[in-house]
Amino acid sequence: MQSCGIEHPWAHQALAAEHALDGDSVVVATGTASGKSLAYLVPVLSTLLDGSEAPNGRGATALYLAPTKALAADQCRSVKELSQSLGNAVRPAVYDGDTPFEEREWVRQYANYVLTNPDMLHRGILPSHPRWSSFLKSLKYVVIDECHTYRGVFGSHVAQVLRRLRRLCARYGSSPVFLLASATAADPAVAGRRLTGLPVVEVADDASPRGELVFALWEPPLTEMQGEKGAPVRRTATAETADLLTDLAVQGVRSVAFVRSRRGAELISVIAQERLAEVDRSLARRVAAYRGGYLPEERRALEQALHSGELLGLAATTALELGIDVSGLDAVVIAGYPGTRASLWQQAGRAGRAGQGALAVLVARDDPLDTFLVHHPEALFDQPVESTVLDPDNPYVLAPHLCAAAAELPLTDEDFALFGPACEELLPQLEAAKLLRRRTKAWHWTRRERAADLTDIRGEGGRPVQVVESGTGRLLGTVDAGAAHTTVHEGAVHLHQGRTYLVRSLDLEDSVALVEQASPSYSTIARDTTSIAVLETDTEIPWGSGRLCYGSVEVTNQVVSFLRRRLVTGEVLGETKLDLPPRTLRTRAVWWTVTEDQLDEARINPEILGGALHAAEHASIGMLPLFATCDRWDIGGVSIPLHPDTLLPTVFVYDGHPGGAGFAERAFHTARAWLTATRQAIASCECEAGCPSCIQSPKCGNGNDPLHKRGAVRLLTVLLRGAPEEEEEADEEKEAEEVKEEAEEVKEEAAEAAEAAEAANDGVETGVSSAFTASPPAAQAPTPGRAPQASASPPAPQASASDRAPQVPPVP
Repeated sequence: MQSCGIEHPWAHQALAAEHALDGDSVVVATGTASGKSLAYLVPVLSTLLDGSEAPNGRGATALYLAPTKALAADQCRSVKELSQSLGNAVRPAVYDGDTPFEEREWVRQYANYVLTNPDMLHRGILPSHPRWSSFLKSLKYVVIDECHTYRGVFGSHVAQVLRRLRRLCARYGSSPVFLLASATAADPAVAGRRLTGLPVVEVADDASPRGELVFALWEPPLTEMQGEKGAPVRRTATAETADLLTDLAVQGVRSVAFVRSRRGAELISVIAQERLAEVDRSLARRVAAYRGGYLPEERRALEQALHSGELLGLAATTALELGIDVSGLDAVVIAGYPGTRASLWQQAGRAGRAGQGALAVLVARDDPLDTFLVHHPEALFDQPVESTVLDPDNPYVLAPHLCAAAAELPLTDEDFALFGPACEELLPQLEAAKLLRRRTKAWHWTRRERAADLTDIRGEGGRPVQVVESGTGRLLGTVDAGAAHTTVHEGAVHLHQGRTYLVRSLDLEDSVALVEQASPSYSTIARDTTSIAVLETDTEIPWGSGRLCYGSVEVTNQVVSFLRRRLVTGEVLGETKLDLPPRTLRTRAVWWTVTEDQLDEARINPEILGGALHAAEHASIGMLPLFATCDRWDIGGVSIPLHPDTLLPTVFVYDGHPGGAGFAERAFHTARAWLTATRQAIASCECEAGCPSCIQSPKCGNGNDPLHKRGAVRLLTVLLRGAPEEEEEADEEKEAEEVKEEAEEVKEEAAEAAEAAEAANDGVETGVSSAFTASPPAAQAPTPGRAPQASASPPAPQASASDRAPQVPPVP
């Protein structure tokens, strides 16, 4: 360390290194800029140096996993700088999709510190493990950086990838120590154990010096424009953020503005550059955008420019949220609440990374959720970060990884302990599906295709769309397949590195969008519709005069038009129709209907029906993680006052994963307790008309409108009166119960659910403040989260928490 200019490590760094050198897996859960990298680099580099004189010239090896390519590349730069002072005995190398093929063989044979991501480990390294045999045989450490990002279905997939890695390491005679790091993990030791499958020691006492962080909540001013029904309209968060980034750059303050969308990052960059050019043309060149979809060389150049101080300001998506070294940042501007407190503190923590004081500003968007937060800061500053929810035992996740593991090395009974008890139940089902075959006490992969291709661990799917300049044929970048319909449709304004392009055509078959440079005075926003159709009802039971159902559904989303909005003011200039094919998600759902009699009993009239259903949908999704091991981002919902299939007001909650993930099934079997807790969570919240703690959702596709809190409580109250007993109760008890006893049991159950709901509920107190000297909340297990939007959501972790054997998962 002295050769690197470090005289004395902080206490948490030394403690973590000691645990690692003693052979204990450890998670370092200290704040941003607290030197977590050094905590794991000390044991890693020490071990690599000790083995540098090995006969084969390689000695010990280490593997670093990052959730993004940018973070891995940044860490590789840092390690290379360190290795120069260590006599170049450490040979770090990035191995990801951007690594040229001619360099990959060198990495496999000679690098002793390989930096990659879980996707490449899943698809590239593990299936080709014979080519990595010398590396795996010598593997001493596995570093998992920003481990809080591995949550939900993605986290569950990564957990199984790590188990496959451990299995192959054991085959080659190694047993690596796992070193995890995160600034915003709740209950880090538990999360680390679930992720790795190993006991993990927690180091959470932060001994690093902390500069003061001033955190401001900013609500943009009202404009002269009027919205629907004459409602006042505030200035957009995009315009306000661009102004703040401009002002900070003029004052020489190094800043990053975090934006939720790629288009927003580009737009803020363009506006800031134009305004800076009016002050000093040289300043305009010192602001840029940073987002996914850039070519690798563009990303690397931007990262280097930010690291060196050449750039004063950057408008970035969450691609820059993680621990890339941006030492020297003075301020962070956050354009709209990012959806979780963990992300909020992760972004705010990017400022002041050299120990100096810093500024963080949350600019509110003009929607109910952001408005509530800026007027109720205690909902942000007095609450813990969200828990990291994942379930590696989810059969929908586990099944394809068992196939991948069998393709890597035939599965035996000895592997049951590694993959969990669900493994023993799934293997015969996979054999019956002709995916695996048992021979000589082992299960073998039977097909010619690659087993690792059965699943996309991020659930994104589809080939990226290439964005090509029509006049030159130059590749500008790529857009994820799932976002192409909304971002590069014909007529869309596409921003890239401060230049504006118009999309002339989108070829979905060839995955190519042709663009040409232009200078429109407007931006474009796609408009879409989401519907849900019942394909098959597997089970249904009466709930009073309504019904509770479980079965297969198809969620359809279609981009139907786009709006042209004048830059800065946001004035709508016109709407253009689009003819794009619908995108569908076939999955599993639970849904309930309410009848006219139930609506009358609940005093729900047509004016508030939509808001009551919508609020109940949001809250029920938010409470489902109490009953199914899922993350709120893994499930979706739709509420409709009159559904064409049920012919009644209906609320759907569905698995946001193709084929289902077990959450809706669990919801169906625990529906009474689940919806009792949902009702209690809404009713016990002290807010007047709804807030993020009860019915508002950070992912609502309708902007949290309409919502009717009291209507939702009355609706759920009436619905629960008709709820039957849970199926898990013993038959004898059911037969013996009388009406009085049954009523008492329901009362007790509601009280228990209320306790759980209150423990999970982010109840808020009144109080308004605009600027604070703030520290992130303590990392502890919080509420399982609020509800996502009333449309399709991302994939899902598990919850085949039913006691019955799972159905054969839908493996291709």
